[in-house]
Amino acid sequence: MAVCARLCGVGPSRGCRRRQQRRGPAETAAADSEPDTDPEEERIEAPPPRCSLLELPPELLVEIFASLPGTDLPSLAQVCTKFRRILHTDTIWRRRCREEYGVCENLRKLEITGVSCRDVYAKLLHRYRHILGLWQPDIGPYGGLLNVVVDGLFIIGWMYLPPHDPHVDDPMRFKPLFRVHLMERKSATVECMYGHKGPHNGHIQIVKKDEFSTKCNQTDHHRMSGGRQEEFRTWLREEWGRTLEDIFHEHMQELILMKFIYTSQYDNCLTYRRIYLPPSRPDDLIQPGLFKGTYGSHGLEVVMLSFHGWLARGTKITGDPNIPAGQQTVEIDLRHRVQLPDIENLRSFNELSRLVLEVREQVRLEQQEGQLEGKEPAGRPAQEAAAAEQPAQSGQGQPFVLPVGVSSRSEDYPRTCRMCFYGTGLIAGHGFTSPERTPGLFILFDEDRFGFIWLELKSFSLYSRVRAAFRNAEAPSPQAFDDMLKSIQAVAC
Repeated sequence: MAVCARLCGVGPSRGCRRRQQRRGPAETAAADSEPDTDPEEERIEAPPPRCSLLELPPELLVEIFASLPGTDLPSLAQVCTKFRRILHTDTIWRRRCREEYGVCENLRKLEITGVSCRDVYAKLLHRYRHILGLWQPDIGPYGGLLNVVVDGLFIIGWMYLPPHDPHVDDPMRFKPLFRVHLMERKSATVECMYGHKGPHNGHIQIVKKDEFSTKCNQTDHHRMSGGRQEEFRTWLREEWGRTLEDIFHEHMQELILMKFIYTSQYDNCLTYRRIYLPPSRPDDLIQPGLFKGTYGSHGLEVVMLSFHGWLARGTKITGDPNIPAGQQTVEIDLRHRVQLPDIENLRSFNELSRLVLEVREQVRLEQQEGQLEGKEPAGRPAQEAAAAEQPAQSGQGQPFVLPVGVSSRSEDYPRTCRMCFYGTGLIAGHGFTSPERTPGLFILFDEDRFGFIWLELKSFSLYSRVRAAFRNAEAPSPQAFDDMLKSIQAVAC
């Protein structure tokens, strides 16, 4: 109570008691006989005493320290012995683990193993904080999507894989590739999760803030007694639920390449580069993000849809030997809408081709005009195009059917659409030879699905939104996102 009284400025202060102790009996009696002074004058002459954090009770200091960022606490521990002793309270670090990293496990269970919440924060969460988020592995043209998260008392790297072809609306598949956890108080343990013999020793090296590498230290755990053939058959059963004899001949080359990706990557050091989810703006046509798309015999691939003014771009997160990961697969000009004909005429590929090529010629003329006059081509911005289609967005869709002769991996595509735009798609030969952009049609079906018709290939790709919550994946700024796109495209080239 005395401490609280001093903090609130009521009651005799410590200084007053010291002065009374220094007075003699006569001085004290004389002081008591003096007339009372004015209260206002007394308050002016005797300001409230200064209070220090050191005078606060320990339980209040624990509450204050627990509300501070964990990165500030080591500096606070250097202030004095009392602060350092209080910062050993596990309540403080339990709260920092929960609020900064979302650890909701009962951390009291750690006491059995002798590991404290402070150890979890300092030696696991804080030490490996730079690898949390979304990453693209450097696996030749194939790329990939790795999501590193705090999962209970582990940090786990999950490889996200597209659904089995052609089920584009199915959820993503995922499997753990590595995990980091505290086995003892000394340091965190990295384990490779790939292989048929259970978790085994691995290594993580943080090269820089937006890049890290992994290495398996026991690659014999990936091998099976029957050699590569047995490994391949086992992989087919696990990934596809089918035997080798059930797979059609046309898929064999691609399946072998896919198997090579997920086996050989752990025989060597594998590098990951950070990727961000695209930022969204109120005038975007739909919510940007990750989508699964069909790519002919290459199966399903992951594409990132982002908006850049009057342009929308689809960037490959996973790729194939023709168009590698990191390249721009489609680009949509949101200033140039394409009005589809009635359903009967839409069945004619020639009629659709004529409409798209007319828009391409218009775009070419506008680009020439813009170059001559030093200005951007005229056209309606994306937000105006979206506003013009309010009835369609409220659920009144336009009938849609694929033209005769256009191939599709799945016939289960939407039969109504909201709007269509002119766009271009990137095509190339094996090994990304002779790449070129060819005209096509972007079809917006709803908030979670869109399609693209490649005129030259007479092929249709259907894209469905990846519905997964990714933490630590937001770009710190629009410029940082644009720089990331340029970086992964440069790597792909």
